[in-house]
Amino acid sequence: MDQEREEQHLKDVRRSPLGAFDVEEELKKLPAKPGVYLMHDARDEIIYVGKAVSLKNRVRQYFQSSRNKTAKIEQMVSRIARFEYIITDSEMEALVLECNLIKEHRPRYNTMLKDDKTYPYVKATVWEDFPRLQLSREMKKDKNKYFGPYTSAGAVKDTLDLIHKLYRIRTCSRVLPRDQGKERPCLNYHIKQCSAPCQGYITREEYWESFRKALDFLNGKYDGLLKELEDKMMAASEEMDFEKAIEYRELLSSAKKVAQKQKITSSGLEDRDIIAMAREGQDAVVQVFFVREGRLIGRDHFHVSTAVAEEESQILASFVKQFYAGTPFVPKELLLQTPLEEEIIGQWLSAKRGQKVHLISPKKGEKERLVELAAKNARMVLDQDKDKLKREELRTIGAMNQVAEWLKLKNISRIEAFDISNISGFESVGSMIVYEHGKPKRSDYRKFRIRSVQGPDDYASMGEVLTRRFTHGMEEEEKLREKGVDRSLGSFTRFPDLIMMDGGRGQVNIALEVLSKLKLDIPVCGMVKDDNHRTRGLYFQNLEIPIDKHSEGFRLITRIQDEAHRFAIEYHRSLRSKSQVKSILDDIPGIGPARRKALMRQFKSQEAIQAASLEELSATPQMNRQAAAEVYNFFHKKQQAAAKEPEKRE
Repeated sequence: MDQEREEQHLKDVRRSPLGAFDVEEELKKLPAKPGVYLMHDARDEIIYVGKAVSLKNRVRQYFQSSRNKTAKIEQMVSRIARFEYIITDSEMEALVLECNLIKEHRPRYNTMLKDDKTYPYVKATVWEDFPRLQLSREMKKDKNKYFGPYTSAGAVKDTLDLIHKLYRIRTCSRVLPRDQGKERPCLNYHIKQCSAPCQGYITREEYWESFRKALDFLNGKYDGLLKELEDKMMAASEEMDFEKAIEYRELLSSAKKVAQKQKITSSGLEDRDIIAMAREGQDAVVQVFFVREGRLIGRDHFHVSTAVAEEESQILASFVKQFYAGTPFVPKELLLQTPLEEEIIGQWLSAKRGQKVHLISPKKGEKERLVELAAKNARMVLDQDKDKLKREELRTIGAMNQVAEWLKLKNISRIEAFDISNISGFESVGSMIVYEHGKPKRSDYRKFRIRSVQGPDDYASMGEVLTRRFTHGMEEEEKLREKGVDRSLGSFTRFPDLIMMDGGRGQVNIALEVLSKLKLDIPVCGMVKDDNHRTRGLYFQNLEIPIDKHSEGFRLITRIQDEAHRFAIEYHRSLRSKSQVKSILDDIPGIGPARRKALMRQFKSQEAIQAASLEELSATPQMNRQAAAEVYNFFHKKQQAAAKEPEKRE
């Protein structure tokens, strides 16, 4: 960015609707301390999060015209409307905070790990007198022993099933030996998958002997077990006990399958992750091989979105920070395709593990071959998924860009669509659905029960929904500002780049009227349908814009329209169902849900309750004499009133 463009950008920032944010003045206030900085665009969306040893030096670099900037940085700087920062005591704290903020806000200019996976562990409750083995999604610092992480929950379950068959380890949650003999043994005992320590059928010493063998199995010591099972199978066969021989054969087959999943990769017993990547343009795939105690226990790949000008070391550094911020296990060694420039990452990983973590970029030998193998796998996955990723991008971000182009808007990342549902004005409801980057963001969906409108008035109902949605957002933003909390943490404070109404001019005008009263400037368009109730175009700025019905943008609009309609109808249907599930018992004073259920259980029908005597009602569970009298009098007063009606008419 040259000097003239930079000056113009700073002028534009000062004219930003966010307020009088003077970049030059704010740069002077930056402290020479470590911390994290957050860049915001004109809509106050966080577009980049970074850390710095010195905030003063690092943030100023973005606004210096003399500094050579990558294409990514130059594009980002052109969008910055304001920045904020958080001071930390050390660069290490800044790194941890940066990881957390990136995961929370997913800024568009940060290299983003698209996959958010958790890996299973096997938890051994070694502190118990009769310990258990359980699948766990997290590894805690507690008295348990953990094995893993594993890349497949299915493989973990298969392994645990095999261990229970082989060693008969208990799965129940009974506290032993305190609860011994209190209940009958469970089904696992009868199918020979538990030795029933709950009944005292096995001593603590015998149980622990079996449990240690199970731990050896999890540690990869299979040879002795395979030999033992094979010997038992042959012995049973020789003794003509073919049922037993078949049982051992199936166990041997299962054990071999589990053992084959583990492949020796080195002569040592190191825990290490091997990380390499392949990239093409802004698409990249990072491949990770997980090696535990010298055995390859699995592998996984991760799709990463990058900027064109980013180097491989930057992409890998971002991946390592995001990946290990989200997993509790850090291996002793990381083999990397390229060395990481940030030394602080190694220190952070070491602190997280509790001992030194070595970051190695090998150039020869066995380790280099392992990294090369991971890189080849990453390339293979990228080639296989390339077309799929492109189709997905066209379907989502590409479709959003098409809609923006039709409406001549600069950028659309968030769309909110609204719809009203009722039957002849009964239980009118409104729906708000949200699409971000071309995908539904269901956590931001909202339902509205119409309060101020009586009868089937869709325009007035829509006015109420929009007023409540944006008023709530503005009030929530004001409260957060008073508390000094980032507005993006609110549930309603994020406003859309475009509002889409399920209808034409009338619905659009209602929305514009509401926004005008609230002094909000948000583009609004209507999704216009033809006589067959199919989308035919967009109504925007008093014009109906025709759209290509074979385009991804058209398909996106159709999905948004259908989703808004579906969400409103489902909510309306649920309210109708609740209002219809009502019985005459609801009108009896002092008879709540528990007593209504007890009466229906006892008498099976409303007619039987009505015909019951006071004594029969009193004998019903949950009922006392007073409650029974209420029910009896309620029905008999109705009968008496009905009996008097003919007399009055005569």
